[in-house]
Amino acid sequence: MYIGIDIGTSEVKVLLLAPDQRVVGTTGAALTVARPQPGHSEQDPAQWWAATQSALAGLRAAHPVEYAATEAIGLSGQMHGAVLLDAQDRVLRPAILWNDTRSAEECSALMRELPALSELGGSLAMPGFTAPKLRWVARHEPEVFRRVAKVLLPKDYVRLLLTGDHVSDLSDASGTLWLDVRRREWSDELLALTGLTRAHMPRLVEGSAVSGRLRPDVAQSLGLRPGTVVAGGGGDNAASAVGMGAVEPGQGFLSLGTSGVLFVVTPTYQPNAASATHAFCHAVPGRWHQMSVMLAAASALQWVAKLLGAPDAGDVAARAAALGASDREAAPLFLPYLSGERTPHNDAQVRGSFHGLDFDTDAARLGYAVMEGVSFGLRDGLAALNAAGSQVTRLSLVGGGARSAFWAQMLASALDVEIVTHGGSAVGGALGAARLGALSVGAPMQAVCLPPPIDTVYQPDPGEGALLAPRHALFRSLYRRP
Repeated sequence: MYIGIDIGTSEVKVLLLAPDQRVVGTTGAALTVARPQPGHSEQDPAQWWAATQSALAGLRAAHPVEYAATEAIGLSGQMHGAVLLDAQDRVLRPAILWNDTRSAEECSALMRELPALSELGGSLAMPGFTAPKLRWVARHEPEVFRRVAKVLLPKDYVRLLLTGDHVSDLSDASGTLWLDVRRREWSDELLALTGLTRAHMPRLVEGSAVSGRLRPDVAQSLGLRPGTVVAGGGGDNAASAVGMGAVEPGQGFLSLGTSGVLFVVTPTYQPNAASATHAFCHAVPGRWHQMSVMLAAASALQWVAKLLGAPDAGDVAARAAALGASDREAAPLFLPYLSGERTPHNDAQVRGSFHGLDFDTDAARLGYAVMEGVSFGLRDGLAALNAAGSQVTRLSLVGGGARSAFWAQMLASALDVEIVTHGGSAVGGALGAARLGALSVGAPMQAVCLPPPIDTVYQPDPGEGALLAPRHALFRSLYRRP
């Protein structure tokens, strides 16, 4: 058996996987986020460990025989967080999370000081990444910065408590802006920008490699065998890709959740930072991946549903799906930049808008406009990935938005790729983490990294594509208008 542990922002989720890739069980434990000031987002790392212990206890209680047969553990987690430790591995301050925006000024300074930063690190400097957070700490909390002996990512802090080792994997390390992503090793040049050296960094391993073994005391408390292997694991998106079987070039997925993520596996390092894409190492050896990220996706539909007083986003989507072609052509256009945008604009100040409202605009047309606008934003993100050399013909659709067949079909037509959904199949970081655990003890990739069963296939519809094309052209022009 193999256990996957996913350290999320709102929950720690654990999953027990059988050798035949059957999910035996899952449990979770909730987390809370502290926001001490506007733009700040923090968590106490002790929460992750307590939640991990609680979730594993639930898994053990529900499946005691299978749980006890665990051979390896894999880790996945929220990326970019900064866990600062002193020389005795004591936490110096609450972890600064991926969605913390306090370090915008530091990002500008990093780009000015090293224009080659994005070529080395695979991305533009953005407040979400780890390196700008350390610049902020050095500037605003110098007494804390002076005591920093190690900087770990969230899942790697849990690894430290499991194994006693300071280790990270290459996919998660790619989100720090300290990694030379092409060479898959720490960059002295990038580290110097934040006054750090390799001594402050964890050892690096591939996500499918052994990173350490359970300490005897921890194994006893968790009810697992001493020396159980802990795999390198992966950042949440790379681990999710492993869970969806996306490990070969050209494979990928589209996550339509709070944000919208397009993830495509590449055979080489293919950055396109000018369009605000991310080029990272994958969680398996010899692979990289590209991501485009838009900040408001299914959350935009939830927003308009609330404005309209609709029961939920699904109700608005159903109204939109009932519209005929003429009503869709007459619907307003929606720019989905409710909290700025990342790919392809990297514009934190831009805001959303409706264009072309009239007295015939009703709830159904507004809902349609939002779904279409998010689809167009993802189309622009895919174009940015294509410009860097990515080619994809099929994408797995996951996240809350995947529940709408109408939206899935629209995405297939807007992106001109085949979209597949997976019904209630277990996907996500915990499954990918468990699979990486299996790989670390010798299971073959072709037997482990299988795609989940396909529920529905959506092919691009030429008629819908013809309706969307002129509206997309106008959508793109609206961003450039003052």
